[in-house]
Order: sequence, then C-alpha cells, then structure tokens
Amino acid sequence: MLASGDPRLVHCHHPLVRDLAWILMAPDLIHAEWPGRPSREVLGLADDGQLTNFFRGLEAAPQILEQRVGSTVEGRMGHYHETLWQFLLDAAPGTRLLAHNLRVHQGKRTLGELDLLYRRRCDPMPIHLEVAIKFYLGLPEGPGDPSDQARWIGPGGADSLATKREHLHRHQLRLTERAETRLAIRLHTRPRDVGPTPEPFIQPQLAMPGVLFYPWHQALPSPREATQEHLRGEWLQWSEWRNFRDGLPRGTRAAWLAKPHWLALPRDEAFTSLRDVETRLAQHIRGHGPPVQIALTADGDCRPGGGYRRLFVVEDAWPRQIPLPPAKARG
Repeated sequence: MLASGDPRLVHCHHPLVRDLAWILMAPDLIHAEWPGRPSREVLGLADDGQLTNFFRGLEAAPQILEQRVGSTVEGRMGHYHETLWQFLLDAAPGTRLLAHNLRVHQGKRTLGELDLLYRRRCDPMPIHLEVAIKFYLGLPEGPGDPSDQARWIGPGGADSLATKREHLHRHQLRLTERAETRLAIRLHTRPRDVGPTPEPFIQPQLAMPGVLFYPWHQALPSPREATQEHLRGEWLQWSEWRNFRDGLPRGTRAAWLAKPHWLALPRDEAFTSLRDVETRLAQHIRGHGPPVQIALTADGDCRPGGGYRRLFVVEDAWPRQIPLPPAKARG
C-alpha cells in the first residue's frame, strides 16, 4: 500500500503534490493487451534523486501546480486525476504534453475524445494516453464466476470494472486507428511535434491506478487481469462495524477521506480518534449517505503498507443496484 508513511512521500506535505506523487507511483489495477503508462524512465524521473528533487521543487513552489489544478479539486475525481496527469506530462523533464481532451469529429458527429497526447522530448512521435482512476468493491455474489470483472463495482453502483475495461478496449484505446483522429492531431499540434504526417497507428497507452476493496471476512479472488501489485482495501456493511472495530489494535486512529483526495493517504497528523470517526460514520449512515472511505492506522501494526488500511463502510442495503455486464459478457 502506498501509505502516508511511504518513504517516497515523506517530503511531500502539500496535498496536491502528494496526489501527484501517488499517481506516478501507484500500480495499475489491471494489465491487458494495451501498453502501460509512461515509465519513470520515459518521464525523466528514473533516478530516485531526480524524483526527490522534482517533488521538492514542487513543495517549495506549488503555485504552478495549484493554478493547473484550479477548480478541478472541487469537482469530479476523474477530472482532477486527468489534470494531475496533464501537469505531470508537461512538467516532467522527459516528456512534453501536446494536447488534452482532444475531440475527434466525423462531420458534425463527435466520435470521442483523447484524454492526453504527449511525446518524449527526444522523439516527435505522439503517444495517446488514456487515464482512469477507479475504486471498486468486490461482490461475493454477483454476475459471472467469482473472478468475473463484473463483480467489481463502483461505490455508487453505476459502473463496474467489466464495463470500464470493455469501453476502453472497444472504443477509447482504438480512437487513434481512425483517419479522423490523425486529422485532429495534425490540426491541433505543431508540425515540429509530430512531423509532416502522424504514423498510421499512434501508440495508445493506459494508466489505471486505484484500489480494489475486498469484502471483509468473505473470500473473493482477484478479478481477471488484476495486477499482482494492485492496491487493496476492505469493505464492510455498517452492521459489521462493531465486530470489525473490536478486532482493531489498541490505539487505532482513523481519517475520513473526502473526494477527490482518495489518492494519497493523508499525513499522520490528519488521523484522529477512531471514536470521533465512528460517531461521524453513524450519523452518515443514519442519513442514508453514500459509501464512505476511511483510512486506519495503528502504531506497531506490522501488516503490509506500514500499518495503514483503506476501508469502505456501506449501509446494509448496499448495493441498491448492480451494473449489467457489458454486452459481450452477457452474450
């Protein structure tokens, strides 16, 4: 777990800088046939000293990052996540951001949108990067077999790992195969960046960090294509809270995680009394609030992640809906 005490985050105090560091270092949830995200080497941050200096520089002068993020910190987590990637590709020494949210048209019809288009500083060939940040809770019972991606759903019950994966595979990551996309790239980038004509097939990449939350006290395998190193959490219903709480180490403290800061866990000073967070949870659940993500820590806890745990607490009626598997899976 990339935790509050992770040594690579120790010099990051500013919440935006911490979240930026998190997206760079957090593993992807799944691996499939598409190429993965730009590596630290591509970004020019392969050396730990380079990485440390990069984030120390942002800590000393975070204004440019704050300006780029702007009001997205108050909006959708996906938009905030995309904006952090825009900044990273533009500010890293090894890459240059060419375009973001580049719409592709066929006449008056919009075919789609490229999240990010960038290139390496030493190579004018553009690279298409799709980014998604996802937090999925696994269902012990649900569509398909126990390892089916359709069993991993968002806390709001509106999407699943299966539907997201299918949309990326069938649509988003294939946009650069179209002549309309290559035309849009020529119209919105400088000739020195892409040359006289982009290649017929522009390399697509995917960055999909996040956390998979496993049911507490119920066995569930990882979904198909899950990376071995993916970040893990747990989820439980409110009626299970007391039993869960009673099994925690003495002195456990908690932090309430509010969107969009579900990325890097907060620094140690943000963790407060477990009793205070429990009182807030009870009020939230009584008001039929949506699932809540909290972080837990306890001194002397030797579990992986340096003693930090992520947890979703949901009302007993959750989920009220389960997304249908994508058409291919239903067929």
